[in-house]
Amino acid sequence: MILIDLSHSISPDISVFPGTEKPVFERKEIEGYPEVKITMYTHTATHIDAPIHIIKGARPDDPFGRAKCLDDFPVDKFMGKAIVIDCKHLAGKQITLDFLRQFEDKIRKVEFILFNSGWSAKWKTDAYFEGFPTLTIEAATWLTEFNLKGIGLDSISLDPVPDLTLPNHKIVLAKEILIIENMCNIDALPDTEFMFQCFPLKIERADGSPVRAVGMVG
Repeated sequence: MILIDLSHSISPDISVFPGTEKPVFERKEIEGYPEVKITMYTHTATHIDAPIHIIKGARPDDPFGRAKCLDDFPVDKFMGKAIVIDCKHLAGKQITLDFLRQFEDKIRKVEFILFNSGWSAKWKTDAYFEGFPTLTIEAATWLTEFNLKGIGLDSISLDPVPDLTLPNHKIVLAKEILIIENMCNIDALPDTEFMFQCFPLKIERADGSPVRAVGMVG
């Protein structure tokens, strides 16, 4: 089996969502042993969005009426069969329902979709924040009809950066479909099905977490 690393390294100079502080690394030596104190947000580098990040009051079984955190899900939520959908030709455009329909049979057989826009090549540049293809509301709604655990992206958001209403986030996360953002190396994945994992840190009441996303082929 070949393992393909789909995660950006976390460092002080990475791309972060506009308005978010970059990670701060403090390299220390404690009793003669090196350690690094890292200060960063849960939505840093390659990471998962949990429903509670966007959705409020959507869970009647919870005494606080909150949507699910990452640690509310069983560990198998973060692993499953996946496919890649190439959308590089849609730069500056939207991913429509008409475009997605051609992949319907494949989508029915998997638990994760990874969109390959080619945007990871713009990581650490200003161009990373604009022009990447995003789903139409119709397309996002259609994807929630499938048995998906998550949608992965090699861009910074499921919505355009200027749209702070985040309609696609709300549609997808309301159905407890996770969003994995800021992935890379998607070009190295096959055109056929493969196994995918994106295990988060086990953070109490996590609204998000950095992940080590990996494709497993063969």
